[in-house]
Order: sequence, then C-alpha cells, then structure tokens
Amino acid sequence: MPAGLKIETPKRTAYDVVIIGGAMLGSATAWFLADNPDFNGTVLVVERDPTYEFAATSLTNSCIRQQFSTDLNVRISQFGAAFVQNLPRHMGADAPKLRIQNFGYMYLAGTAAFADSLRAAQAVQVAAGAATRLMTPAQIKAEYPFYNVDDLVLGSINTRDEGYFDGITLFDWFRRQARSRGIEYVANEVVALTPNATGARVDSVTLASGEVVACGQVVNASGTRGAVTAQMAGITIPIEPRKRFTWVFTAEQPLDRDLPLTIDPSGVHFRQDGKSSYMAGGHADDDHAVDVTDFAMDHAIWQDHIWPTIATRIPQFEAIRVQREWVGHYDFNLLDQNAIVGPHPEVGNFLFLNGFSGHGLQQSPAMGRGTAEWLTYGAFRSLDLTPLGFARIAEGRPYREEAII
Repeated sequence: MPAGLKIETPKRTAYDVVIIGGAMLGSATAWFLADNPDFNGTVLVVERDPTYEFAATSLTNSCIRQQFSTDLNVRISQFGAAFVQNLPRHMGADAPKLRIQNFGYMYLAGTAAFADSLRAAQAVQVAAGAATRLMTPAQIKAEYPFYNVDDLVLGSINTRDEGYFDGITLFDWFRRQARSRGIEYVANEVVALTPNATGARVDSVTLASGEVVACGQVVNASGTRGAVTAQMAGITIPIEPRKRFTWVFTAEQPLDRDLPLTIDPSGVHFRQDGKSSYMAGGHADDDHAVDVTDFAMDHAIWQDHIWPTIATRIPQFEAIRVQREWVGHYDFNLLDQNAIVGPHPEVGNFLFLNGFSGHGLQQSPAMGRGTAEWLTYGAFRSLDLTPLGFARIAEGRPYREEAII
C-alpha cells in the first residue's frame, strides 16, 4: 500500500462477496450488485490505494467506441454508451446527465490488408446496429481536409455513440452510490488467498493489516496486479502491465472542426480534447512488461515518434506545444488483448475481471452488470460474456479482437 495511507479494517469477519480492487471495474460490479433487488448479500471492496492516483481509471483517455471486430465487443460498448448517457434513469434524478462527444474514431488503413480488415469489421458493426461508414481517401479529404491522405487506402468512422465521455464522473457515481447502498469499502490490501482442502474454492482472504476474512465469492478486479492476485489462488493468467503514454497539446493553427480520434497506420492516435486542445497517445516500439510502479516518462518517444507522425498526418500540426503529459498502464492480455471475465472452472468461487488491454473504462457498465449477474444467479443473463471466460486461456485459444489500439 502507498506509504502513509491509513489502513482501514472490515466491520465483519465474513462476506458473501469480496471484490479485490475498487477502481472502475470493481466499483461497477459493486454498484450493479447493490442495484439488483435479487441480491441481498454482504459485499466488501478492498482497495489498496483509495486515492486512485496511479489507477488505470484515473489515467485513462476516457473514450468509447463501437468499432470492434467482434459482435460481442460491439454490444458491450453499445450498452456502455446507453448507460453513460442515461445515468439519471439508472441512478436517480440527481445523477448527472453525461453525454458522449461524438467526434468518432477514424481508423486509417495504409495497406490493402488492413483495408480488408476494416471492411470485415464494418460489416460486423453494421449488423449489430452501429453507424460505421467506410471512406475512400477522397471522401476523407472532403470531410476532413486537414488530413494528408496520400498514403491511405481506406478509412472507417462512426460518429454515433463514439468519442469522449467523462469516465471519472461515471466512476465517482458507481463508487458513491455503491457505498450509500451498503457496500463496504476499506483501504487495505489482499496479501493472500486461502483455498479449502480440495482447492475447489477460496475460503478466505488475508489483508495486509492481518485480518482473515471469510468469503463466499471473490472477484479479481485488481487491474495491472491481476496476475499477482490470481497467483494467490494458484492460477496463472497471461496479464502484464504495459506503459501507455499520453500528451495534451495545443496547435499554433487549430483545426476548424473537431478532430476524430484518429488511429494512424503507425499506431499513434490523436483526438480533440478541448475547444482548442488535442490529445495524443502511443507506446514505445519496444512494448514490454514493466513494473506496476513504473510511471516514468520517456520524452524521446514524443520527439522521435509521436510528434513526427502527427505532423505528417496533419501538416497543420507542424507547430504544436505540449501542455501536459503522463504515463498510464494497460493490464495487457498477452493471448488476445480481450478481457477475462467470469469464474474459474476449478476454483469455482473465484471470478475474473482482468486483461482489458485499454478497454476497461468503456466496457465497465456491461462487465459490472455481467459479473453481478453471475454472482447473483450463477449465469450471465443480459449479455452472454462466456466467450471471454477463462476456458480459452486454459486452452490457449484466442478470442481474437483485431481492433486494438
């Protein structure tokens, strides 16, 4: 736990559900449990750092999209978009009316092979009800004249329920309402899990403060520490922390229209951030696992890779000035960059919420709902998340998502 943080101890010695991690996904699960009249159990959320200073939730770029290559991921985000934009309906009249700034995502293909991938994904998205359009370079130039399109083959964009939203406010309401409805949060850390005699379930969690807390079910929502938490139960998952860099900048010549979240063929992405500011993101060419405490900035990445890419794609951005920068982490799933959700097939009361690879914030409403359903009913009811289960991990069988940023 962070130095100087006051440790809190639970009020009970046993809980029906213990959620390890109180950031976006843990709090979404807690809220959906509290909101479900069929669930009447006790819930403990254990969060090692309630300041959330280095949580992916706090360091996110806070965007949502429907441009995925699998139908399930499209539908997960569609529920997220509907939930975000109707908070008063779900959380009461005093909840804020959030909206999505629908500048959309603009995927740019520089090769025929990636253009084919965009076409295949667009067919999946449209079949699910998304408004994704394919654009030729000439069409891109006509609608967004600031782009350099000379090296492009195709583009893909959706400007309905796709763009930026206020994820921090959503998180705050998940957590605030969960607590007001009886979910207990403590500033503490799970340091061990104790299995029963057969290893078929987790009987208790041990906290850094020494308490041993009996549990009916356990949810691993510990973000980049997810693999460490799973290992406490004797389970190996292919999750590791990876650095993702973000810069906010202004331009000497601002654009005359909103900049979509543009995914350049190089992998660099950039978007509108404020009325006259922009955000860019990327990672090092040598993308590898890092320590969970490593948030050091590498300034050479901006100078050598990010800024030259932006200035090439948008010549109007040749003169720009960085205003802020930070480093966050993905809980990166090495197998297929998709989430691992639901129970372990052998340790039956141990549930995963891990490996979101940058999609956790936008997927949190559907994932919180689905996990709460499983905890309450023993099954997913609203949306079948089974393809994202642990079975594929055990079998080494990827559930491939092609649209990864």
